Amino acid sequence: MNLRRRLYLMLDAGHDEEPWARPVDFFIVTLISLNVVAVIFESMDSVYAAYGPYFDAFEVFSVIIFTIEYLIRVWVSVESDNPRYKSRVKGRLRFMMSPLALIDLIVLLPFYIGAILGADLRMLRALRLLRAFRLTRYAKSMNLLLQVLRDESAVIAAAMFVLLMMIVVAASVTYMAEHEAQPEAFGSIPHALWWAVVTMTTIGYGDVVPQTLIGRICASVIGIISVGMVALPAGILASGFNEALHKRRHEYEKLVDKVLADGVVDFDEQEALRHLQEELGLTAHDAAAMLRAGYRKEEHLTAICPDCGAKVEFVAHDHSPDDSGGGGGGTHRVSKFG
Repeated sequence: MNLRRRLYLMLDAGHDEEPWARPVDFFIVTLISLNVVAVIFESMDSVYAAYGPYFDAFEVFSVIIFTIEYLIRVWVSVESDNPRYKSRVKGRLRFMMSPLALIDLIVLLPFYIGAILGADLRMLRALRLLRAFRLTRYAKSMNLLLQVLRDESAVIAAAMFVLLMMIVVAASVTYMAEHEAQPEAFGSIPHALWWAVVTMTTIGYGDVVPQTLIGRICASVIGIISVGMVALPAGILASGFNEALHKRRHEYEKLVDKVLADGVVDFDEQEALRHLQEELGLTAHDAAAMLRAGYRKEEHLTAICPDCGAKVEFVAHDHSPDDSGGGGGGTHRVSKFG
């Protein structure tokens, strides 16, 4: 295995072929987490005044590590199984434009922009919090969320569009009802948008309240309608999560049925089950439960022939017994329906 392939396996989260993969993953995740903690404490002027040089040194060290990691990821991207990245030049350019690679690049920009400008501006330091998004490469639950958002993007976009239209209509109607009574709060439709957003999201700060009868009637109707409208995207996401989890469980169950076809799970099949479990983000408890269910199903579909001692397999659509394996350890295939 050449160096580029080893580095690819080392940096690609979830690969166990390379022994250094897990230690590298742990180091990068720890470094990202410490960077987020550092940015939070840097926002406290007293802490930064006392430990500023240490924070700056840690930032330089982190940027060096992240820059080297980014450059290596670009170099080894041609080792990916994705055919889009196979080309030496175009493949690497496509990788650099991928969402995860863009996140890796964006989190480095605050440091280099600050260095070019000659000062590490407070706003640029705060932007380093974007490094937390790099954890999405290592979090299976975040990958599941991104998958659901991709799968349900059209439906969620439609629901958000309807909600946006209702907010505009609510702001317009309330403006016409309240702008004379409260010119400061409802002096224009853009001013009324704040009240409409707060009301339709059921937050209700209470800083702006309709005073006219028509305005209160509109607010009541808007409040009742918004309860269902705001809950709609949440329901779509919940349904998408349920469907995605069902697909993942079904995929794992298919592999369980395959490895149990011969009644024995060897080492390679155990490794295949473990790899798929990690890839799908299933818990060890769920994977063990599905494996036990597969064993029970296998036992239910097989029996021992009392006449010859052969293994009997019950087949759903085979209506003619096959006795070709009779006598001493053979296999009878018998219709499940008799």
